[in-house]
Amino acid sequence: MSIRCAFLFPGQGSQAVGMGEDFFNHSPIAKEMVAQASERTGIDFEQLLFTPNDELEKTAFTQPAILLVSSIAHRLFENAMPIKPHYALGHSLGEFSALVSVGAIDAIDAVELVNLRGKLMAQACEGQDVGMMVSLGLEDEVVEQICQEQRDAGLQVWAVNYNAVGQIVIAGIKSDLEKLEPILKEAKARRAMLLNMSVASHCPLLQEATAPLAEKLEAVLKDEFIAPVISNVTAQPYQTKAQALELLPQQLVSPVLYKQSIANFDEEVDCYIEFGHGGVLKGLNRRATKKPHFVISDMASLQQAIDEITKLGA
Repeated sequence: MSIRCAFLFPGQGSQAVGMGEDFFNHSPIAKEMVAQASERTGIDFEQLLFTPNDELEKTAFTQPAILLVSSIAHRLFENAMPIKPHYALGHSLGEFSALVSVGAIDAIDAVELVNLRGKLMAQACEGQDVGMMVSLGLEDEVVEQICQEQRDAGLQVWAVNYNAVGQIVIAGIKSDLEKLEPILKEAKARRAMLLNMSVASHCPLLQEATAPLAEKLEAVLKDEFIAPVISNVTAQPYQTKAQALELLPQQLVSPVLYKQSIANFDEEVDCYIEFGHGGVLKGLNRRATKKPHFVISDMASLQQAIDEITKLGA
C-alpha cells in the first residue's frame, strides 16, 4: 500500500477513566500488555485505568497510563495493518509513544521510562506551587512578548506548548500565572484559564530532571528506528539513538513545537492516525490540515480506521 500515514500520539490532558477498557475486554494482546506493565512498574493498571480514582491525574501515573493505551492501540493496528509510518509525532509525553511505534524502544520499557519521567517532573516541582495556563486567541509573538516582559519584572512564566493557531499553553509558578491572566485578557485573549496540572512542563523549572532522565534513556533506547520521529524541540525529524539522547532530555525544558511540526510535514502525508483516547490531536489539527484524521481509541474505531485507510490506499 502506497499511502503515506503520519502516526500521532497524545500527551497529558487526554487521560480519562475507562480509556483502553474496550481493548482490554476484547483483545488478549491488550490484556497481556496491561499485565506486563503492571508487573514491571508495580502499578495496578486495571485499577488505574478502569475504576474511578484520583491517581490517574497525578503525573507519575498519568504518563504511563496514556502511553500504555496508545501503545496498545498501535500494536493492534500494526498487527491488522502493517503499514510503516511516513513519520511519527507525539505531543510532549506522546513523543515517547511515537518512539515505541517506530521500534526505538520496547513498549513496556517505555511505560517504565515515563513512569520515572513523571516522578522526576513531580520531584523537580516539589515545594513550588506550579501550574499551567492556556491562552486562546492571541498570536504567538504577543504571548511570548507578554511572558518576556513579566519575566523581566520577576515573574516565572514561559510559553511552552504551541498547540494550534491562537492556542498556547504557558507554564510557571501558579501565583505568577494568576497575575498573567488579566494581562492576557487586556491584550484581547478570548480566554486565559488555569489548567488542572500538578507540574510546570517544558520550562526551566524542570532542569534538575534532565540528567536522570538521560541516564535511563541511555539504558532503554535502541538504534532501530523504522521511520523518523519529529522532535518536539526542533519540529524536525530524527532517526538515531544519539539524536534521541540529545533531544529528549531537552524536551523537558523546551517548548513543544506541535503546531510547527504539523505545518512542516503536512504536505508529505496523505492522512493522520492518532493512537489513544480522546482525539485531542484531531481537535488541534482541525485548522492546520485538511488531510483525513483517524482516531483509534477502541475496537470499533480501529476497524473503521482500517476500512477507511484501505480505501484511501486502493
